[in-house]
Amino acid sequence: MGSPKSPQSFRLTYAHIGMYYLCMPRASTTSDAFNAVAEPRRRDILSFLALQERPVSDIVATLGLEQPSVSKHLRVLRDVGLVYVRRDGRQKLYRTNADAIRPLHDWAATFERLWRHQLARVKERAESKDSSHEDSTKLPPKEKP
Repeated sequence: MGSPKSPQSFRLTYAHIGMYYLCMPRASTTSDAFNAVAEPRRRDILSFLALQERPVSDIVATLGLEQPSVSKHLRVLRDVGLVYVRRDGRQKLYRTNADAIRPLHDWAATFERLWRHQLARVKERAESKDSSHEDSTKLPPKEKP
């Protein structure tokens, strides 16, 4: 790849530009459900499993991920209790654990209410501006001679 000092051998990472603080270690992805779902592919897997139990091969084929990657993500989701696994012959079938997902839903619902309230205020303002604009553009009725 080149000598150690060549630009090709040095890759800039988040750690090099100070994105991670040494005094604050990053939480393990298996520490809780919130850390586990921080990874977008895990959220995709949970969404895919929401409707029915599926084998790894279905997840791989549908989401277009590599099998080893899917297996690792499922392991993390299983370790934090977000998915269940059962054996059916040689296949492992995965499904979501709705009870474990409930705290995630409840937490996100807080923000959903906030956004709904904010959007309602934006809508009210837009409608009031629209009606005042319509009033100002209306011509007064013509007087009859």
